[in-house]
Amino acid sequence: MATSKLQALWNHPAGPKTNFQKPPENISYLQQIAVTCTGMIWCRCSTIITPKNWNLFSVNVAMAATGIYQLTRKIKYDYVSEAEAAVEIEG
Repeated sequence: MATSKLQALWNHPAGPKTNFQKPPENISYLQQIAVTCTGMIWCRCSTIITPKNWNLFSVNVAMAATGIYQLTRKIKYDYVSEAEAAVEIEG
């Protein structure tokens, strides 16, 4: 039963995997930079406090990694696509 509930959550139209399927043209640079910076700042904070909060650290590593991944997708879409299109027009 738990597996079916998790699978339903994962496959839901607004579920967690939708972040990775979002069209690159809809990704915001500022929002993803904020996500990445927030993740990195909280990673640092979670290691300075006593006792160290490794759960908070791991969640924020994942958050920063997701922001970097989305920024990479956006940059590739904006700059690599344009460069390929320019080469095709010239050639």
